[in-house]
Amino acid sequence: MPEPEATGRAAGIPPRGEPGAERPRGAAESGKDGGERELALAAAGGDRDALEQLLDGHVDRVHAVCRRIVGDPEDALDATQEALLAIARGIGRFDGRAAFSTWAYRVATNAALDELRRRKRRPLTAVDDTLDPPVAGGEDGVDVRLDVDAALEQVAEEFRVAVVLRDLADLGYAEIATVLDVPVGTVKSRVARGRAALRDALGYTETGNPSGVATRPMDGP
Repeated sequence: MPEPEATGRAAGIPPRGEPGAERPRGAAESGKDGGERELALAAAGGDRDALEQLLDGHVDRVHAVCRRIVGDPEDALDATQEALLAIARGIGRFDGRAAFSTWAYRVATNAALDELRRRKRRPLTAVDDTLDPPVAGGEDGVDVRLDVDAALEQVAEEFRVAVVLRDLADLGYAEIATVLDVPVGTVKSRVARGRAALRDALGYTETGNPSGVATRPMDGP
C-alpha cells in the first residue's frame, strides 16, 4: 500500500478555520456526510458495492491514523489491514447514529492500540531513539513530517491518540469523545497535554513554530 500523504496540523499543514473554532459545516460537507451515511446504511444492509466505496474512500485516512498512533510503518500497515477487515466485518452493526467516519476512526484507533499491545509483547530490539533537531522548510515538508513522526513516538499513548484524532483526523472534541468513550473535558485535557509534549519533543516553543503543531486555544466545542 503506498503511504498516503500526511495531513493535518500535526504534519505541518496550516490549521483549518479561525483559532479556537471548530470547522464550519457547509452545505457541501453536510451533503457529503449524508451521502456517506446512506452508503454506510446500504453496506450495513448487505450492499457489497457500497462497502467497497466506503473502504476505498477511507483507506488513506485509516492508514494515516494508524501510522501516527503506531509509528512503525510495517506495524501501521498491519493495523490498517486489521481495521479495514473489522470495518467490513462489523458494518452490519452500523446504525447511523454517528457519522460513519467517526465510527471508522474508532475502529482504526482500536486496531492501532491493539497493534501497540502486540508489539509490547514482542522481544525488544535495540533502537536509536535519538531525536534530531527539527528541520524547517524541507522539500515538500518531508523533514518536518519525519520530525513529527519521531516526536509523536515520545508522547504518552493516551495523549498521542487524542492529538492524532484532533490534528490529523480533524475530528471535533465531541467526536473524539465518542471514539475514545471518554468525556469531552478529558479529550480537551489530553489534546492540550499531548500538544505540549509534542512541542517539547520537537524542541519548539509556542511561538514561531515552523512545524504547524497547533497552539490554538482549547475553548472550541
